[in-house]
Amino acid sequence: MEPVSEKPPKPPRSDGFIRYAGMATQMAVTIGLGVWAGLSLDERFPNRMHLWTLTLSLLSVGVAMYLAIRDLNRQ
Repeated sequence: MEPVSEKPPKPPRSDGFIRYAGMATQMAVTIGLGVWAGLSLDERFPNRMHLWTLTLSLLSVGVAMYLAIRDLNRQ
């Protein structure tokens, strides 16, 4: 009988860093697009309170949080 050779343990994968970096990038892009769209609309339809920027930036933060929570629960 030949001795059974033991395989060395596999090192832990660094997928967590890539996953969370991707999530942060997704959040930044989502919020950035919302702010950009709001600024563009406020430039096109001016008002004193910058309602488009305020509304779309808050909406994009909500969407970014929803996407992040959904990704975290998908584990």
